Amino acid sequence: MPISLEEYEIALMYTIMKMKQQNTTSGQGVETLQSIPFENEELGKGQHQRRIYHFESVIPPWLKTFTPAKVLALEEESWNAYPKSKTGSQCPHLKQCCLTIETMNKADNGCSENVHGLSKELLAKRKVEIIDIASVSRDYWSKVAGTAKLDLAEFKSHKSGRGPLLRGWQASCQPVMTAYKLLTMDAPIWGLGFCMEEAIIASQKAVLLEFHKLCFAWIDEWFGMTLEQITEMEKQNELLLKKRFQISSFGSSKQDVKRKNKHGSKKIVEVSNNPSSCKQ
Repeated sequence: MPISLEEYEIALMYTIMKMKQQNTTSGQGVETLQSIPFENEELGKGQHQRRIYHFESVIPPWLKTFTPAKVLALEEESWNAYPKSKTGSQCPHLKQCCLTIETMNKADNGCSENVHGLSKELLAKRKVEIIDIASVSRDYWSKVAGTAKLDLAEFKSHKSGRGPLLRGWQASCQPVMTAYKLLTMDAPIWGLGFCMEEAIIASQKAVLLEFHKLCFAWIDEWFGMTLEQITEMEKQNELLLKKRFQISSFGSSKQDVKRKNKHGSKKIVEVSNNPSSCKQ
């Protein structure tokens, strides 16, 4: 990313907030079930969140043939700290399927090796992919995510003066940082598991590319903001999203309480995630 490590924290929060706002309507988008502070030795201080992603409209037709779209909503549990974070995602009706992600953000151009400290056995299984935010992809998931619509080779920020991102920009760009992401997908379903794993990994790659393209393309909207300002905006945005889902700010329906209780007993496998994007 052509931004500093400190700037990325603000850009990250702003982009997540804006994308949630754009993609959330009544019954569709991101539903936040819980958001509370946490602190541990591994990640430090951050926010522990539980969410449900309702995106029935973007489920591939072949997958709807096997499984009703409503069944494919994703439950996410995340530990959002900085510069590290952890996320686990599961389909409530396909408990054996799990996507786990761990992120490490570093102030470099993607040159660091084994930032997640993997064993030799895991390193042998790992597949490294570089996700260049200046690239243009036109596969199915990229069209769904919208990555084909934005070309950063023609973009220049008015406030920061950064851009356009031409071929080889990572080698000479200052400031620069990389988000290293380790993704592990497991879908042990006979006859369907491999296709599901491939589809979800491909979708995650497209989402990472789209997210980080927008993160830089919206730089003139967040550039110069403080962490306190973006935190306050985030709080206001969550209130707006709750109204869209018709969830009271002072309580939850019986169905919401049952859902929260179920989430509270869930165990999430810890794994990792990356951008300038490297996906490992």
